[in-house]
Amino acid sequence: MTEPLPQQALAIEINDLTVAYRDRPVLWDVDVEVPAGVLMAVVGPNGAGKTTLLKAILGLVRPAAGTVRIFGQPIKAVRRLVGYVPQHREVDWDFPTNVLDVVMMGRYGHLGWFRRPGARERTLALAALEQVGMRELANRQISQLSGGQQQRVFLARALVQDAQVYL
Repeated sequence: MTEPLPQQALAIEINDLTVAYRDRPVLWDVDVEVPAGVLMAVVGPNGAGKTTLLKAILGLVRPAAGTVRIFGQPIKAVRRLVGYVPQHREVDWDFPTNVLDVVMMGRYGHLGWFRRPGARERTLALAALEQVGMRELANRQISQLSGGQQQRVFLARALVQDAQVYL
């Protein structure tokens, strides 16, 4: 299990964040503090920058300015502490893999580069699938599921990461 961090630490701290695509700012001067243990939602119209904000928190897009910290650290230092459920369009649905394998991918951060998932990872993945009501579909190809079922599988993948922040 992931070692808990001090409760007084901010789970997410964003200071003066600006993100630009091709030198055109899409987010600017964003300041956000999310204390540990707080449930928060980001809402807004299409194109408002919600996904860009999440990608900046995850370190998937480079800020033009500002900082993003998770429990006081840059994302690269604490990547294992962050679980992520991608949007439907961000996934290659033609990739031939089954539900159980997708969920076990959530354990790769704990395994390192050269260890393969074993019995423990399989047990954890099956338990996460049980939590989201998808265990009976563990051997089904991910592309054969409905959109809602696919999202539940990716939720299970995030849960099996044993993260402290979920996006």
